[in-house]
Amino acid sequence: MRWEPLLIILLMSCLSGLLIVTTMHKHRWFALLTLAYLTGLAGILFTPISFSGTGIYIMPVGFGRVNLTQLDVFNLGFAENIILTLPLGLLVKWRVPKISIWGVGAFGLFTGSSIETIQYILSQHWLINRSSDINDVLANAIGIMIGGILVAIYYRVRVGHRNRQRQQRAVA
Repeated sequence: MRWEPLLIILLMSCLSGLLIVTTMHKHRWFALLTLAYLTGLAGILFTPISFSGTGIYIMPVGFGRVNLTQLDVFNLGFAENIILTLPLGLLVKWRVPKISIWGVGAFGLFTGSSIETIQYILSQHWLINRSSDINDVLANAIGIMIGGILVAIYYRVRVGHRNRQRQQRAVA
């Protein structure tokens, strides 16, 4: 019963992969890589599978805990959550380049809150023993923000480089 979320994730991933392979021709590999990332992310976040920084393990049956008040940002779990969601920020800013950094931050807070809410609901229903934690919401938002900022810097550098090339051609 507690593995039903994983089965749902894998079914959705397989169907999405088939759709990508049969309909997309341009950027197919990027879409499949993105799907693999999102499938792995969902597997880590919404199933009893957990990553401790040194290995993968199965969470024991339970309801998990809820922490909405105690901040603890100086630990390995906080850094892991930042790294885990950084590619999501890259994807958001890359796919929607006109979104502001504040918009990426708002998306990060919404995404982090949604993840923790879904984890709480799944823990209550399927006993996957996932904790809902304000620190995870903040770490997810920071990871998404960092990813968005990196893409924004890339765009700025690329545009600056193009402008310098145009100026050099105009002078020559």
